[in-house]
Amino acid sequence: GTKSTHNSALAARKFAYIVERVGFKPQTYIDFKVQNIVGTADVGFPIRLEGLVYAHSTFCSFEPELFPGLIYRLVSPRVVFLIFVSGKIVITGAKTEQDLSEALTKLYPVLMEYRKANVAPMPGLASAPPGLPAAAGAGAGNALEMPPLPSADGSVPMPAVGATGTATVGEQREVEDV
Repeated sequence: GTKSTHNSALAARKFAYIVERVGFKPQTYIDFKVQNIVGTADVGFPIRLEGLVYAHSTFCSFEPELFPGLIYRLVSPRVVFLIFVSGKIVITGAKTEQDLSEALTKLYPVLMEYRKANVAPMPGLASAPPGLPAAAGAGAGNALEMPPLPSADGSVPMPAVGATGTATVGEQREVEDV
């Protein structure tokens, strides 16, 4: 698994070189095709998965006893989302990085509709522990930061898709955070 098609081509050439050093004659041109791109995103707010699966049951499956994420199959572009309550998303099945971006652009307004509204802070994080300054409590990054709401024209700021990568010849790739 690589992070770009250019790196995939370099890896294919290196592999051909290794095969040649062992004593076999590889092809002069190695043709490969990107089969799958995986990306991750964090929308920055928790999501009500039960409400989402109830309203979009034709596209979703959610079995919390088997897997904690909701599986959302988008028709066009043909990608699959793994959506978790925390707001973290894995996007897989895209053929191009454009497909990743387009898919998240389509799904983001739906996710905004099912964002959890009243999220209580974890107990004990509202105040600083004894002996620490007040900034070490809720104001030190422990509180959940909510992204901005839609503007007057209805546009919603989009999260960036992170850690995109390509895979070659049908292999799945693991994603690392950037």
